[in-house]
Amino acid sequence: MELTELPNIGPVLADNLRRVGISSVEELRSVGACEAWMRIRTRVDSGACLHQLTALAGAEEGIPKKALSLERKAELRAFFDRAK
Repeated sequence: MELTELPNIGPVLADNLRRVGISSVEELRSVGACEAWMRIRTRVDSGACLHQLTALAGAEEGIPKKALSLERKAELRAFFDRAK
């Protein structure tokens, strides 16, 4: 399965993932959304936003980001706020 076959992952985000050494679905799931996002933010796109973080979390779970639980969204928001 290609990265772009995951929910929420378009060509730009897939390219950013590849640029930080994540080139497969298995690698994304192994690294996790938060680590993948931090790599993107520190190495590729210093403006990586909460939208990208939630997109990665949804992709990691194989669901649209809007389907993330309220608890998971709150966890991601807290992580994002700490990373600012």
